[in-house]
Amino acid sequence: MPANVRSRSFPRAPELGLRGARRRCGGSRGAVRRDAPVHPAGFTLVEAGVVLLLLGVSAALAVPSMRSGLDGMRAAAAARHLAALTQSIRVRAVTRSVHVGLRFERDGDGYRYATYADGDGDGLRARDIRRGLDVRLADFERLGDRFPGVAIGIPTRVPGIAGRETLAAGSDPIRFGASDGLTFSPLGTATSGTLYLHDRSGRQLAVRVLGATGRVRILEFNEDTASWVVR
Repeated sequence: MPANVRSRSFPRAPELGLRGARRRCGGSRGAVRRDAPVHPAGFTLVEAGVVLLLLGVSAALAVPSMRSGLDGMRAAAAARHLAALTQSIRVRAVTRSVHVGLRFERDGDGYRYATYADGDGDGLRARDIRRGLDVRLADFERLGDRFPGVAIGIPTRVPGIAGRETLAAGSDPIRFGASDGLTFSPLGTATSGTLYLHDRSGRQLAVRVLGATGRVRILEFNEDTASWVVR
C-alpha cells in the first residue's frame, strides 16, 4: 500500500443481536407463546368416561320401554291377523256355500290352529275332522311363530267381554260356545264368541266375533279402568 495513503476506518454499524431483534419484534419467543390462545386438543379420558357412562344409563332406561312398546305392537298385529283370517273364512263360506271354520287344538303349552271345510254336508264336526271327512285347507299355524312373544291365553284375571263372568288366569281362552273353534255357515253367520290373546308383558287383547252379522272387533283390556276398549 502506498505510504501516503492512510487506511481509513469506518464506523461499524451497530450489530443487531438476537436479543435486540426480539425486542423490536415485540418480545422474546417465550412471550409470544404465553400470549397465544390455548386451544384444547380433545376430551380427556375422564370426560370420555363420563360421556360413555351417561350414554349407557340412557340406553338402560330406554330398553324396557322400547321392548314393551314392541311387544304391544306385535300383540296388536297378531289380533289384526286373526281378525283378517276370520273375515277371509267367512268370505270363503259364503262364496263356496259350505261351512268353513277355524279350529284350535292344544299344542304343548300353547295352541295351534288351521282352517277346515265341511266335506260331508253336515257342518264342521270334531268327529268328521278326525276321520278326515272335513278337509283341512291349510297347514297348522302357531301365533308365536308369526308374532314372537304373543300367545293365545289369559295370563291374569280379567272380566269377560260377554256377560258378567270373570275369567280366571289360565282359563279357556277360546270361547265359541262348547266348541274349540269358530264356524261360519254359507249365510255368513256364526256362533258369537271371543278369542283371547296376550303379549309377554301380560297385555290382554281379544278378537270378538258377532255371530249374527259376522262382524269382528278387536278389544284391549285397560288395567287403569278395568274395562275392555275397542282398538
